[in-house]
Amino acid sequence: DPYAQSLRARLAPPVWAADGSWAHPLGTDRLGRDLLSRIIFGARVSLTAGVVTVLLAGLVGAAVGLLAGYYRGRIGSLLMRLTDATLALPVILLALVLAVTAGPSFVNVVIAIGAILWARYARVVYGEVLALMERDFIAQARLTGCSDRRIILVHLLPNTLPSLLVLLSLQIGYVIIVEASLSFLGAGIPPPTPAWGSMIAEGRDYVASAWWVSFFPGLAILLVVLAFNLVGDWLRDELDPKLHHL
Repeated sequence: DPYAQSLRARLAPPVWAADGSWAHPLGTDRLGRDLLSRIIFGARVSLTAGVVTVLLAGLVGAAVGLLAGYYRGRIGSLLMRLTDATLALPVILLALVLAVTAGPSFVNVVIAIGAILWARYARVVYGEVLALMERDFIAQARLTGCSDRRIILVHLLPNTLPSLLVLLSLQIGYVIIVEASLSFLGAGIPPPTPAWGSMIAEGRDYVASAWWVSFFPGLAILLVVLAFNLVGDWLRDELDPKLHHL
């Protein structure tokens, strides 16, 4: 139970230490809560935040990129200026301001991060659409009387999905880092819900005497982010036709 407290087992060391026990394989925190169960529960929180945020940001960013690349002109110029302005903002700082203003909660964290990250997807999709608009099949679709909506949804969107999927997988790890940073600063997932960032923050006063309280949540973040980066690299290698000719 990630919420169960036992002051008798307060700051118990990992199982391989002299006073360690299999009852708490990775030790306990200052309230005697089992670190392993809290890290596992925190994984669900962080992964859910990462996936939901990138899907939200990807949906908004893809829509902006498709519209800006297809219509260009004033609409495209306005949308891309908004995109570039958003890209120029520091992600963690702005997410922190938004999260603090709205109050710490899971939903507010997702909205705060997603409200900034959408611009990255918009920029990538916009570049893909500009290249696709020069292709013959788009001209043929227009000649056959296809509506703008059909061209965007049937001809453009599917051809931008490979790049979008790669960016989505890479950004999940980044969102987990941002969410952990917000939780560390007290503006993320509120206690008592286990979140890796807040777990690291709780252990910063015990780094010398109980290093495991902060170390294992930090290690979990490192491994998960590394895993998503490897998946993103693999997807890029598999989905990019240019790399198959190298």
